[in-house]
Formats: sequence, C-alpha cells, structure tokens
Amino acid sequence: MPNRNSRQQADAIAFLSDPASHGQTGPVDRVDTHANIVFLVGDHGWKIKRAVRLPYLDFSTLENRHAACRREVDVNRRFAPDIYLDCVPIVRRPADGSLALGGTGEVVEWAVKMRRFPQSALLSHVASAGPLRSEIATGVADTVFDSHVHAERRVSADGAGPQRRLLTSLAQSLQQQAVLPTGDLRRFAQRARDQLDAAANCLDERAVRGYVRRCHGDIHLANIVLWQGHPRLYDAIEFDEEMATIDTLYDLAFLLMDLERYGQRRAGNEVLNHYLYRGNDAHDLVGLRALPLFLGLRAAVRAMVSFEHARLEPAAAGNTHNERGHAYFAAAQTFLAPRPPRLFAVGGLSGTGKTTLAAGLAPTLGSAPGAVHIRSDLERKALFKVEATVRLGATSYSPEVNQGVYAALRNKARLVLAAGHSVIVDAVFANTQERCSVEAVAAELQVPFRGLWLDAEPPALMSRVANRKGDASDATADVVRTQLALDRGALSSTWTTLDANGPEAQVLARASSLFSH
Repeated sequence: MPNRNSRQQADAIAFLSDPASHGQTGPVDRVDTHANIVFLVGDHGWKIKRAVRLPYLDFSTLENRHAACRREVDVNRRFAPDIYLDCVPIVRRPADGSLALGGTGEVVEWAVKMRRFPQSALLSHVASAGPLRSEIATGVADTVFDSHVHAERRVSADGAGPQRRLLTSLAQSLQQQAVLPTGDLRRFAQRARDQLDAAANCLDERAVRGYVRRCHGDIHLANIVLWQGHPRLYDAIEFDEEMATIDTLYDLAFLLMDLERYGQRRAGNEVLNHYLYRGNDAHDLVGLRALPLFLGLRAAVRAMVSFEHARLEPAAAGNTHNERGHAYFAAAQTFLAPRPPRLFAVGGLSGTGKTTLAAGLAPTLGSAPGAVHIRSDLERKALFKVEATVRLGATSYSPEVNQGVYAALRNKARLVLAAGHSVIVDAVFANTQERCSVEAVAAELQVPFRGLWLDAEPPALMSRVANRKGDASDATADVVRTQLALDRGALSSTWTTLDANGPEAQVLARASSLFSH
C-alpha cells in the first residue's frame, strides 16, 4: 500500500500535469529522468525530485527533496542565473484541500522554478540533427573552461583516492544490477584499475595543485542549452558535493564521452583542443594520462544510470534504456583500452592548408577524441600573450622568436606523448633542422612518426592567404614570396610530399589514405 510520502508526490504530479494549475489551457509537457520529473508549461519549467533512493542519492523524504531543490537553485545560478528562478513549495490549502504553487498550507512537495527554453535548444537535440558547427564546439569549450576557472578549488594530497572509491562503488553497483556478463565486468574492472594505477601519481599531483574543484559534475549534451545564442550549462549536480568536487578534466570528460556517443568525434576533438589552448597549461597536457580512465568511468556511470532507469520504466521504454546501458558499457571498455600514441607533423609554406588539414586529420588519429593538435600560429600568439586573431609585427617572426615557438611545439608534443596521447603538429617546418627536431621527439619517446609536406602552386598560396579572415596566421603574400625563395632542404624518409592543390576535401582524403597506414 502506498505510504503518505508517495501519495503526496502522486498528488503533486497530478497537480503539475494539469494546465489549469499554471493558469494555462495548453498542454503540459512532461520529461522524466531516473531522479527528476520536469513539467514544461507556458514560459516556465517546474522540476521535482522523484521520491526514490538510489545508491548515489536519497530523495526518499520530503526534507531531502527540499534540501536538494534549494541546493539545485544555489548551485546552478553560478552557471545559468537567468534560467534558475526559485525553489517553490507545493502546498495543500487548509480551506478546501486543493494544491497550489506557493502560499500557506501543508507543504506536500518542492519544485525548482525555471525559465523554459525549447527542447530543440538542447545540445543533445542539435547534435542528433547533424555535425556540430565549429563555433558551437569552441563555444562549449569556452563555457566549460570558464566554469573551471571560476570554480572553488579544493586542494588535497589525494587525487587518485576518489577515483578508486568511485571505481569500487561503480563495479559493485553494476554487479548488483545483474545485467552484464561476469567476464565483461571483470575485464572492465581490471582495465580501469590498470589505467588508474598508471595515472595515480598524476592525479595526486593535480589535486595538490588545485585542479580538483567544485565543478558542474554532469556535463552531458542534454545539460547544455543554446541560450540566447550561447552555450550555457545547467542541471549541475546538487545532491552530492563529493560527486561534483572533481578533477576539472574529469568534468570535461563527460562532455567528450557524450560527444563520442553522439558520433561527434570531430566536435569532441575541437572541444578538447580549444580547451587545452585556452588553458595553455602544461599540467593539463600531463593530465591527459588520466583521460582514458575518465572517459571509461564516465561511460560506465551512464551505463549504470541507464540500467537503473530501465528498472523504473515500463517494458518498452525500459528496453530502450537497457540497450543504451549496454552501448555505454561497451564504450567504456573501448575507452579503457586506448591506442598507443603516435606523432604526426604537417609542414608546408603558408597557404598550403596545413591547419585545415591537421584539424581534419586530428579526430581520426589515436584514441578518443583524437590527436591533440598543436599549431605554431597559436603558440606564437600565446608566447606574446595576445588573442589568436591579433596580428603580430615582423619582430615577432625573428629567428630567435621562431626558435622559441618551435621549442614550445616540441615541449608540448613531448608532454602529450608521454601522457599516452597522440599529437599532430602543424607548422611551416621550413628547414631540415626544424623537421629533424620534431622527429627527435618521437625517437626520444620511442613512438612512431609520420610527416606530411604540403605542396601547392604559388598562385594558390597567394590567393589563400589573401582570403583569410579571423585566423591566427599573420602570413601575407610577401611572406609567401619570401618562403618560396627558401631552400627547404631534402625531406627524410619519414616525410611524404602531398599535393595540396584542389578542394580541401580532396586533400584531406589523400592525407587520410597516407596516415591510415
């Protein structure tokens, strides 16, 4: 027999489902998750917590749901202050026993009042419709990066410990759900332990240096909305401070994992590379050692949640969630078995399309979400601490400055490769010494190296640099003429010349056929 708590929530659900309760005549749209129910009507959304107790949250009492609603508003106003409006009681009026939003009477439920936005504005919907535009991917990376810059730091000496506790709890929960073969669970746990052991020192160092922060904690695509033309995070974790107080790269990993799930590898690669560029932080490059672990744990958590959701839903909907859980778990296994790192380089004169080609190749190289793309034009701007599109003068291209830029390229490539992640470096590489130096990084770390030298006709080079707008490159037609007069020296056997004339798609196809071997 239903208890009083569940009867009251049932009454609140019926009340919120009625358009008249909101002064409306149109339909009330309902969105269910494993822990929340959202009612969309008019200009607002009303979100209540399900009266459930799960391994990682307890909304089984009205008191707990009230605390969670209040905390949700407080936490999310940091990310979306114009979306989260208030925590409102649903009361039973003493006069006639009817329910109302706010006012006096017995509180039967609590709801978070939000400003409504179209479901089509959710990034999950946008990503389902086709490839995400580059400006959206970089905008999301900016939003996440900025959230981390402003997040409260929780300095600790133990960065690996929370991941070990999470893995233990996660493995136990997946085992108790009894929907996965025992052998697969053992393989997952062993791979995750191996990755955790490999990353443990790195995680501890990051915790000491303040990279564990009070983050959003739940950045998947359905928790990002294009609000007034800009990506905005919402629905951050409010019910568990420990679950949201995490390494910033673990916070980012949920987004990268979900982009992978949606078949958005290119966007995921752009997000990672733009995030790393914004930070210009060697500790984040070293931290890539933990990315396979982070991606694997994120996918496994989503598998667990999907299986739990399947248990709460009717058969047809439950089957969908169950299939999704199996897909997430398979992805987790793949993330935890990354490919060995490799170093790639793309060289050529200005206007040959190095950056376009490197950006096109990067998602296809190495483990998810693809290779880290290190670009000389951006490293030069970072060296002078200016925005990417600020034009630099001739003195910024002196031999001494060039040496510093190429040293920065090599140092970053070295850190990323040592962390187990593939790299593609994009620079002119105008002479033998510059090319040999980047090859030496691969030899030092004992990873394979492949180089592409792009060749294009001079008129095409002139036309391309003349037509650039809003790009980090400062090259002009005069720069191209100077480069054409240089003696590049002989290419070593590790470099392949590629015809860069013609449409970008054709050049990318030619390069992909070479780099796939």
